[in-house]
Amino acid sequence: MRYSQIVALKILATSCGARLRYGLAGLAGLLVSLGFAPANISGAAWIGPGLMLFCALGASPRRAFALGLTSGFVCSLCSLSWLLAMPFAWHGIPLAPALGWAALSAYCGVYTGVWVWFCWRIFPGSICEAGLSPAEAVERILSTPLWKRIGWALLCAAAWTALELMRGRFLGGFPWNFLGTSQYRMLPLIQMAAFTGVFGLSFLMVWFSVALGGAMISLARRPGTERIWGEMALPLLAVAAAMGFGMSRFAEKSGPARTLRVALVQPSIPQTLIFDPNGDAQRFQEVMDLSEKAMASKPDLLIWPESGVPDLTTDEQEAVGRMLEKHSAWLLFCEDSAESLADASTVYFNSAFLVSPKGMIEAIYHKRRLVIFGEYIPLVRWLPFLKWLTPVGTGFTPGQRVVSFDMTEPSAHLSPLICFEDSFADEAREHTAANTDFLVNLTNDGWFGKGAAQWQQAASAVFRAVENGLPMVRCANNGVTCWVDARGRLRQVEETGGNIYGPGFMTAEVPLQNGKEGRPTFYNQHGDVFAGVCGAASVCAGSVLFRKRGLSRGRGTVSPKQDI
Repeated sequence: MRYSQIVALKILATSCGARLRYGLAGLAGLLVSLGFAPANISGAAWIGPGLMLFCALGASPRRAFALGLTSGFVCSLCSLSWLLAMPFAWHGIPLAPALGWAALSAYCGVYTGVWVWFCWRIFPGSICEAGLSPAEAVERILSTPLWKRIGWALLCAAAWTALELMRGRFLGGFPWNFLGTSQYRMLPLIQMAAFTGVFGLSFLMVWFSVALGGAMISLARRPGTERIWGEMALPLLAVAAAMGFGMSRFAEKSGPARTLRVALVQPSIPQTLIFDPNGDAQRFQEVMDLSEKAMASKPDLLIWPESGVPDLTTDEQEAVGRMLEKHSAWLLFCEDSAESLADASTVYFNSAFLVSPKGMIEAIYHKRRLVIFGEYIPLVRWLPFLKWLTPVGTGFTPGQRVVSFDMTEPSAHLSPLICFEDSFADEAREHTAANTDFLVNLTNDGWFGKGAAQWQQAASAVFRAVENGLPMVRCANNGVTCWVDARGRLRQVEETGGNIYGPGFMTAEVPLQNGKEGRPTFYNQHGDVFAGVCGAASVCAGSVLFRKRGLSRGRGTVSPKQDI
């Protein structure tokens, strides 16, 4: 065979190998996305991270990052496709939503890219640096002592957890669809969130997935069941322990609870109508009609969602006051508000209000976590043209403090969250005090039509309830209007005529503090200690191993390069 033919065959083999790698990387991202709504195949999310990692086996550091980026990008494209339903189009083309969808997916993909790169860089056998072929990389893994492989799998899980924590905080944070939230229906398993938050479940899933990948490699090359148990024993024991703890929590008996009767109104107002001031009167009347029907159940508290009503006129305020006085009910609702500053300027807030049966405003909470490009524009002072690319206009100002909404006759203490604030574990935790009876989330999911966003956000709310040992009541414009108990069970979901997205209302009996099932939780008291430890472990491991390799290079160690 001629030399040119040999070279051509090598190039072809390398090209096919690269295509296979990227195909597997895309499959891994797809598997993780299947764990979230609308598919809700929770088991797929236990396999995806391991496949994501092992499809980069033996790849160069640059290729490992690219493969991880591909996995994360595909996962986010699939799970965040509801962004395309936003009602902004250019000549019928959702150009702005599509750009935001692609940009956000790429941003999320960077984290998985860093994770895959980091995991192979810290592997004890220097697999990335050696530039080995996949077959040679497998042999090097199998020649690594088992205890080192177990330690490496734990560090991989810690690194994933640390990166989730970073994604939830960096640049304001995007804590959406953390891996653990895919298990929100696995009630015994998610009870560990009372100690570790959702991050503990993400850690457990990644640890299991990486160990499973190592076990499959061992089994393929050296058949024998002892190979599987060597890799999988510890993560399987950890899963069993978590399940056992969860079952024991459900076996606990709680005392009889004093309850608050709550009526939740879901008007299902299209986002296009919310933007149209000519439809304000119609919006208000639709909400009032549903509220009058809900009042027949004699609730103690009536709740309207975010964007449920427009800025109320004087006549409309009086109509609301008459309704509350007639039925002796409190009202919790959301509306824009404004405050004048000393320099004569005005700032605007997205606010929640508690109104007494006498029609008096008893408390106001200003939303603290604003949606980027939805409620505020970053860098608009220096790049003013950005305001023409969004519907924000002047934008909102973030609130500065948590406000407890305290009801009397009947007595109850609740804490409001607005929009996607219930996706932030640290935010929800700050909203709980010693006397807090339950959390309330007022949200407008009408931005995204009738899609998966509503259920994905509700999955986060389930974890906020478990983490803090408190019920979570959710009132949505459309989607998942419901309440979740302190163990994460979806007790009731508004579903008029079998349609969770349509207009309707529901009445719920929400247990108050004297019926608590486990408060205060470790997580509620101490926050993200577990995730912080994972972050510290990742930094320490990376520092030690990178330093050792730096010393090795200084001694003149040279490795061949092969980028497959």
